[in-house]
Amino acid sequence: MKKSKHKLVTLGILFTVATGIIYLINRLIFASATLKDLLKSSANNYYNWRFGKIYYKKKGSGSPILLIHDLTVYSSAYEWKNVIDNLAKSHTVYAVDLLGCGRSEKPRITYTNYLYVQLISDFIKNVIHEKTDIVASGYSGSFSILACHNESSLFGKIFLVNPPELTTLNKIPGKKSKLYKFLLELPVFGTLVYNMITCQSNVQLLFTENYLYNPFDVTAEMIDTYYEAAHKGFSNSKFLLSSIIGCYTNNSINHALRETNQSIILITGEEEENGKNVQNAYTSINPSIETCYIEKTKHLPHLEAANRFIEFMNIYL
Repeated sequence: MKKSKHKLVTLGILFTVATGIIYLINRLIFASATLKDLLKSSANNYYNWRFGKIYYKKKGSGSPILLIHDLTVYSSAYEWKNVIDNLAKSHTVYAVDLLGCGRSEKPRITYTNYLYVQLISDFIKNVIHEKTDIVASGYSGSFSILACHNESSLFGKIFLVNPPELTTLNKIPGKKSKLYKFLLELPVFGTLVYNMITCQSNVQLLFTENYLYNPFDVTAEMIDTYYEAAHKGFSNSKFLLSSIIGCYTNNSINHALRETNQSIILITGEEEENGKNVQNAYTSINPSIETCYIEKTKHLPHLEAANRFIEFMNIYL
């Protein structure tokens, strides 16, 4: 009996020590990832939304354009750095960090598709104050379409840059995805898993395999900035990833896409995986959608080929 108690006490001590060590490792990873402070911000650059502070950058004058980055833990308004100045020559450009991303607040909540639909509409109503053209990258295209469907008077033209497959958006939370979400949100150990997923080598792999057509265009600044964005807010950063893995950020947009009367332009990187199939799926639901390809680009043509991206945009603006 005494031996059993001794073993339990020993195991308890070892577990506590291991937990403490992992906690310190996590803190060190988060601190080192944000040490360069590449994503600088000012107190004047925030919109006090009901669910948290939203960082945004404003530049230029003229008709408004809202730039919305892809929904990943790595993403931020940095994604648009190569096109903001050019667009600002004839437009008032707003580039936001979505809730849970970059310099915006990262509350410990479940992030849903509808949350971002509300954010986009509220930002236009409370910050921009007039009808706005939207340029949405990746998954943010789904939020933009649904927001436009709900309050069409707020929206002008909508540019969708490599939007997700419609079948992916139809996936809803299931037992397995809910379990993954729960495990990732565990204190200390879930945070360690998050840090393993978002390690710097994986960020580099994303750029070379998925984001850019030419891997030699990847810079240390890009990798460091995306890595930093995934670690600002310390362990709070993992709650967006857990919601994405849990499929809570998905929502079917088929009905909204079909009924939207606004001009929709779908821009695809020519080398984007399944890019042509995505275009066909979107245009089969709404034949009025206009499409174009940007040669020798993948998922982020606005970061990889900014001049050609602007040329396509100017045709429709």
